[in-house]
Amino acid sequence: MGWVTWRAGMQGALYGEEGFYRRGERPTAHFRTSVHASTRFAGALARLLTEIDASLGHPPRVDLVDVGAGCGRLPLQIMAAVTPGLAARIVPTAVEVAPRPDELPAGVAWRAEPPAEITGMVVANEWLDNVPLDVVELTPRGPRVMLVDPATGAERPGQRPADDDREWLDRWWPLREPGDRAEVGLPRCLAWGSVVGRMRRGVAVAVDYAHSRGSRPATGTLTGYRDGHVVPPVPDGSCDITAHVALDACAAHGVKAGADATLLTTQRSALRALGVTGAKPPIELAHQDPQAYVAALCAAGEEAELIDPLGLGGFGWLAQAVGTALPESLTGAHPAEA
Repeated sequence: MGWVTWRAGMQGALYGEEGFYRRGERPTAHFRTSVHASTRFAGALARLLTEIDASLGHPPRVDLVDVGAGCGRLPLQIMAAVTPGLAARIVPTAVEVAPRPDELPAGVAWRAEPPAEITGMVVANEWLDNVPLDVVELTPRGPRVMLVDPATGAERPGQRPADDDREWLDRWWPLREPGDRAEVGLPRCLAWGSVVGRMRRGVAVAVDYAHSRGSRPATGTLTGYRDGHVVPPVPDGSCDITAHVALDACAAHGVKAGADATLLTTQRSALRALGVTGAKPPIELAHQDPQAYVAALCAAGEEAELIDPLGLGGFGWLAQAVGTALPESLTGAHPAEA
């Protein structure tokens, strides 16, 4: 294959004919997400969807779109957590390039692209971090797009960045010292803008590893995952390859695509605003009802994992509303630092 840009290398390694996701690899085999950590994540999103439904006037059809759906579990969990009346009006769609799982109920649509028009809620949980992008390094000769050998992961500098990538870097991730690297998030911004642009009314939520303009990592964040372990990000199709997301830049493209309201926060803050607290049950319950105490203690442990600021709770949340206001519950979430 020869030397390629990181964007081309990631595209082939993840989504090519024999790519990591095209061949049906499941996230649960390689890394832990909020969806798999606890159904309480879906429960919080169910509360969010309930508020969205009310703000839309309880329409006869409510779209629930899961972008980067993996095995398609999340829409089913959300539908199980809402009222029967709302569940009956939900049209669930899983957006994924992998083959449809045999066990997924027929009522969940399986598509490679989101629907053209969406009224309801979109959730993109750990999707944007897998959208391929280029890596640029500041060299003594100026910024250069890094090339990678897909077989080994070795790198060398290539051409100058394209004009639109330079503009993105100047605004969102300026390089200051030789050796500084940036992951050019423009493809993620365009991908997110495309999702928001399909919203007619409702709220789109992206949840991902994230950083902001004031705290970009000088050496980048490219990482590989395989079998639950961090591995070198070699784009040979043998591992998942991710990079943290500039959610603040994605938010700006969402506004350009039609978003009327935006919230950038952390998962910890968002889930706490939605009632996920991790609070332990009172010890008195252990004496009154030991089984209920153990169940409540387990629930508290699951919630604590979801809001752990050093783990899943440290993920970024980007919520953008189109044709409606952001749900009142999220107004209690603290905005992320710029």
